[in-house]
Amino acid sequence: MSIRETQAWQALEQQLEGGMRDVHLKTLFQQPSRFETFALEAAGIHLDLSKQRWTPEVRDQLIALAEEARVPEAIQRLLRGERVNQTEDRPALHSALRLPREAKLEVEGVDVVGEVHATLDKMETLVGKLLQGQWRGATGKPITDVVNLGVGGSDLGPLMVTSALADFEPDHAHEVATHFASTMDGSQLADFLGWLNPETTLFILSSKSFGTIDTLSNASTALDWIASRLGGDEKLIKRFHFVGVSTKPDKMSEWGIDPANQLLFWDWVGGRYSLWSAIGLPIAIRVGMDNFRRLLAGAHAMDEHFRTAPLAENLPVQLALIGIWNVNFLDIRSHAVLPYDGRLKHLPGYFQQLEMESNGKSVTNDDAVVDYSTCPVIWGEIGPNGQHAFYQLLHQGTQPVACDFLAPINRYNDVEDVRFRDDLMAQHRLALANCFAQSRVLMLGDDAIKSESTPPSYKRYRGNQPSTTMLFDSLNPATLGALIALYEHKVFVQGVIWNIDSFDQWGVELGKKIATETEEIIATHSGLETLDDSSRGLIEAIWRGQQQA
Repeated sequence: MSIRETQAWQALEQQLEGGMRDVHLKTLFQQPSRFETFALEAAGIHLDLSKQRWTPEVRDQLIALAEEARVPEAIQRLLRGERVNQTEDRPALHSALRLPREAKLEVEGVDVVGEVHATLDKMETLVGKLLQGQWRGATGKPITDVVNLGVGGSDLGPLMVTSALADFEPDHAHEVATHFASTMDGSQLADFLGWLNPETTLFILSSKSFGTIDTLSNASTALDWIASRLGGDEKLIKRFHFVGVSTKPDKMSEWGIDPANQLLFWDWVGGRYSLWSAIGLPIAIRVGMDNFRRLLAGAHAMDEHFRTAPLAENLPVQLALIGIWNVNFLDIRSHAVLPYDGRLKHLPGYFQQLEMESNGKSVTNDDAVVDYSTCPVIWGEIGPNGQHAFYQLLHQGTQPVACDFLAPINRYNDVEDVRFRDDLMAQHRLALANCFAQSRVLMLGDDAIKSESTPPSYKRYRGNQPSTTMLFDSLNPATLGALIALYEHKVFVQGVIWNIDSFDQWGVELGKKIATETEEIIATHSGLETLDDSSRGLIEAIWRGQQQA
């Protein structure tokens, strides 16, 4: 049975046709205590859902929909390690990666917590050697730069967190810079290799399958770069200049990664959920292992809230439900993530993968084609940049867009120089003022400012664009961990309601297969006749252009 046939879904459609389709937010804000009604808080995250186009009655029906979809039972199945990834027949246990050492979780006869902390301990040893200046390259010089070679979840998560937590580099540590190369065209790596020192550079090969062509091609180039400059035995170079992070120890060993330099994670960790595992090694190098553990602890605090809070008070559930309302009832298919903190510049891209790879599905768990919308298009930018780029469309365009505004409450409090601190705190106030002002204008339109006269049409703002505002006490490892876990669990809840598998990504696989076949045709000049007319024409243009170069 489609979810559209459930009693709760049909009740929501009645709410929609009974006036909610066209009701304006300025009308909804005539209700008393609206902020108090729709504000929630947990794990250092303050969530304001009052600027969404819903009422307490709509919320109640959405909770009923979640109950009909058996969301409470699904939450427990996820956290217990049951096989919620149906097409791959395995758990999705990223929450186990942040369980404290004293926790107990046995999954299918395996002590998961023990395995996780064994890897964390090995990771701590490697990080300690680097930050104490004890990891030396093949010529005996201490490592000064680490380049993470990964793509997708092996790149986006570590890149986002190291950028967000740059203020938390450990004091008095040997300085080790972190860099990221993900593009298969070699452009990022070529830039780094133009100025890095091969004697003091360490590469991390991060790949769940250890078969990702993007990562292995970058690794091959990096190996040739060091070998051509240092000479010597490639086996020795791999021992001193390469670390592997994967679920496949045999493949890492086959490539030449020393077992002492191998960090493992597990098939039950999805790539886009893997920054909490050894994939987070660049994070730990950047901020130190203590802060990495604080990141895990913040996520675990949100896990516990998710596990124990009633649906009406549960931040991930409520965030998921308003998304269901926007996508499936208000027909809002575009969702912008707008952080008002420059340190979160990579957050929209990270959430883009998290949501669109997880819930960009059109077939249910019952193998039926969905007859409703699933994941919206996720996009975004740092808020102040967006104001000068695409907010024009948000305010006066024809597209309905739901927005998430994110900002820290406190910043720069620890700056010692009083005058400098006052200047920076004034800038932070300016950012907060813009964040709140933009969401207010999106909500109220022209009514945000009272005027004696009616402005011309080109100066009118219709308002009624829904938004959520998330504040966190400050941007630190714990609150960032909680924020990421909040979105992870939101995605899961929506997947449960839509009856889709949020943990597979089969849509990615065919493109990889065809790309491998196409690369062989380009390289060998054989098999062109098997392709379509457009592909043949494009490849012939490449051949002609490369012959003339």
